[in-house]
Amino acid sequence: GKAIVSTLNEYLTSSWEPVYRVIPDEQHLISQALVEMADKEGCCLVVTCGGSGPAPRDVTPEATEAVCHKMMPGFGELMRQVSLQYVPTAILSRQTAGIRGKTLIVNLPGKPSAIRQCLDAVFPAIPYCIDLIGGPFLETNEAVIKVFRPK
Repeated sequence: GKAIVSTLNEYLTSSWEPVYRVIPDEQHLISQALVEMADKEGCCLVVTCGGSGPAPRDVTPEATEAVCHKMMPGFGELMRQVSLQYVPTAILSRQTAGIRGKTLIVNLPGKPSAIRQCLDAVFPAIPYCIDLIGGPFLETNEAVIKVFRPK
């Protein structure tokens, strides 16, 4: 979790305030936290960490799907593709992403090195996605990450 905040601090030049939570591996509690962050806190981006494998306790993708109005499967596809370059077990990952109102929710793996690899891969599309769903315009450090916004 702290690795995500640190990485986003490197990426973003816009001012932002992290809303940090540690949630037990229980689907209803994860869904409840996602709804709270999207609807009450007004977060434009919610990033989860872990709970996306095949073990019985891994329920983050189900919790995400339960609260999203639109799913964004390309995020999970790209994260698996990138992770497979490092470990063959990345195929077991079920990371996904979806939209709830003006919030993009992205599931990341739980392993710190994989978190950075996956964020580096998908973040270039995140600011434009947030633009499209009516969120704030996110400014980034081009020396650290190059985002893509069609002209």
